Amino acid sequence: MKILLTGANGYIGMRLLPLLIEQGHEIVCSVRNANRLSVTEDLRKKIEIVEIDFLDEVKPGLLPTDIDAAYYLIHSMSASTDDFDEKEELSAKNFNTYLAQTNCTQIIYLGGIVNEKNLSKHLWSRKNVEEILSDGPGHLTVLRAAIIVGSGSASFEIIRDLCEKLPVMITPKWVKTRCQPIAVRDVLTYLTGVLGKGECYDESFDIGGPDILSYKEMMLQYSKYRNLSLTILDVPFMSPKLSSYWLYFVTSTSYKLALNLVDSMRVEVITKDTRLQQMLNITPISYVQAIDLAFKKIKQNQVVSSWKDSMVSGRFRKDLKKYVEVPDQGCLKDVQTIKLKNPEQALENIWSIGGNRGWYYGNWLWKIRGYLDKAFGGVGLRRGRTHPNKIYEGDSLDFWRVILADKKEKRLLLFAEMRVPGEAWLEFDIDENNVLHQTATFRPRGLKGRLYWYAMLPFHYFIFAGMINKIANS
Repeated sequence: MKILLTGANGYIGMRLLPLLIEQGHEIVCSVRNANRLSVTEDLRKKIEIVEIDFLDEVKPGLLPTDIDAAYYLIHSMSASTDDFDEKEELSAKNFNTYLAQTNCTQIIYLGGIVNEKNLSKHLWSRKNVEEILSDGPGHLTVLRAAIIVGSGSASFEIIRDLCEKLPVMITPKWVKTRCQPIAVRDVLTYLTGVLGKGECYDESFDIGGPDILSYKEMMLQYSKYRNLSLTILDVPFMSPKLSSYWLYFVTSTSYKLALNLVDSMRVEVITKDTRLQQMLNITPISYVQAIDLAFKKIKQNQVVSSWKDSMVSGRFRKDLKKYVEVPDQGCLKDVQTIKLKNPEQALENIWSIGGNRGWYYGNWLWKIRGYLDKAFGGVGLRRGRTHPNKIYEGDSLDFWRVILADKKEKRLLLFAEMRVPGEAWLEFDIDENNVLHQTATFRPRGLKGRLYWYAMLPFHYFIFAGMINKIANS
């Protein structure tokens, strides 16, 4: 079959893509920016890529007409706290318009469980998207899931952050809300299982794991698995806004995502039927098994995708291609150069920067900068990096975003997503003479920006000089 995969560079899309390829399907990946699709060159050769932003005006002729089925994996929850529902509605309507120009017979949508009467704004939006897609040109199959547990998933990483960092928690009352977590492995099995299955046309199915747990029980079971001591004291007077700040400061989530998550956590998400489980003969794995599988992937450095690499985990929502050309006019720079004795090792060091490896020099200063950034509403350092030594364009790298990563040309360009009064770039480039050029560029915003740069000069002097020497000689 020829399949359109939207959200191809998202958490689920990145994992679904290789499975569909293995099953022999022809895949058309729809992304906003082709450079953001973090796949290997071998996999890229096997797929067709089209650049479509479903929030923009529809442009006829972008999709091939011989599409047989389409996956709709587009969500906007963490991009906004106010109008994400309007964005999701517009995106779904534009998707229908695009698909009407094709021969698509089935649309598969991954939404949320909506069995309660009083839904959160997030869950109501997911249900609204279902209704819009049902008016589309193909037969709709809806899979409604609770929270998804897997290496790199937002739910798993938030629970992981909380339990690993806090031996004692004072928590809001929503920790008593029940849900039915499902392993990402099972979600993918359901998504591939319904493809082309006639009895799944024009149907909605709840999918979940075998365990019904409160968020408190999920954290306690996680801590037991990890042999961590955890005491949870839940209180009734913590407001949703305060709860959101709590999640934001303790975990790696963005504030906007935290606010929307807290709003949804008051609603029970429990399946009401197991029809699809029986139809596809699936035995879902338990919550603890899902944790175990997640840690196996983490320990083996095989995390395929992470929510942290999504653009919504940072400050900027729009295409970052405009930042590839580093400006010269009106900028302040710190330029360091060094002759390399072992350029291959230096390149590996550059490609391993950040995350657990750190920034090679003055890591404690980087951490302080991360804490300050978080305190002022920035992303901080907690996003880390998905892979220890692989970098793709669009990846998050602590409080930087990868703008360009060309290992053949030996060039890495990062753009700052930290809170600064201006715009900042950090570039590493090894030339044909094996000289490493390390350039920090700052385009200040007014007098405040210039004062910021000069106030940081003493730190820059030690940090950037120490960093390039460590990269060259480690």
